[in-house]
Amino acid sequence: MRAGWNKVARWLCVGVLAASSVAHAASEQAPAPEKLVLEAKAFAPESIKVTVYLPPDYATSGKRYPVLYANDGQDMEAVGLQPTLDALYARHAIAPVIVVAVDMLKDRASGYGLFDRARRQSVVGGSRIGPIGARAYDYAAWVAGELVPYIDAHYRTQPDARGRTVLGWSLGALNAFCLGWEYSDVFAQVGAFSPSFWLAADRTDANTVENTRLAQAMVDRAGQRKPLRFWFAVGGREETNDRNHNGTIDAVEDVQDLLTGFTAPDGTHRRGLRDLGYRVDMDYAAHPSRDDDVAYELFPDGEHNQATWKRMLPVFLVWAYGSP
Repeated sequence: MRAGWNKVARWLCVGVLAASSVAHAASEQAPAPEKLVLEAKAFAPESIKVTVYLPPDYATSGKRYPVLYANDGQDMEAVGLQPTLDALYARHAIAPVIVVAVDMLKDRASGYGLFDRARRQSVVGGSRIGPIGARAYDYAAWVAGELVPYIDAHYRTQPDARGRTVLGWSLGALNAFCLGWEYSDVFAQVGAFSPSFWLAADRTDANTVENTRLAQAMVDRAGQRKPLRFWFAVGGREETNDRNHNGTIDAVEDVQDLLTGFTAPDGTHRRGLRDLGYRVDMDYAAHPSRDDDVAYELFPDGEHNQATWKRMLPVFLVWAYGSP
């Protein structure tokens, strides 16, 4: 099955954006996106804007649908969400899905970050622009504890973890990873485009950054694997920084280290997802399938921008919702 799936998946994803306008004309019209303004006590008086994208057959099918929760909802036009969905539906490349896109908060660096669910607190890291993730726990608790129940109550969803996926890019991908990791009873799949896994507890020098990266520490401390599937993607031209001067840019190495583990500057091995027992595909582009727990794809010419995330989107959607 794998060989046939490889060919079909690559064909679908390579052509989907170029063919989107033709496919949309030939497919059933999707309903207009529904705009919501929801309250979150932790962020009052700021309200949170949410856009719900329903599949074309939602009004007539009576079926229940999986739900994709996406950070940075204000970027959906730029990354081509609706035309990409239209094209994939027209080609029967993916199962219908409800997409819930959450606009970023005014203070993006505060809401998008890491957190410790058990301790009910954010895990704050430093950066050139100041602290990252000071309100990450509040945001995650709202998504998992208020937004998800609201969507389940108002739409025909598949109301369990197996029916839910969380997606993000950049800091939004860092947050999406943590949402899945800490709320694996709520989400079963994670998509992370260009995740900000560089976030560290100590930025004194290159060695301390390497040794105190926070997402890597979360995985290293984990006692066992969690019931999650992951799709990671990163661009080969996202930056030029190379912390340890090994010829691999930090954006790429940070993701690879989280997947496979790494040797820290002090000589100790830090565990990655593979060490926890996940089946990790480090070259999804060469053999895309839905057989592995963790898929990683490098876009060699990809940059840290919406144009690259637009290219990643159809590949991810086929991974998450495709059927050979």
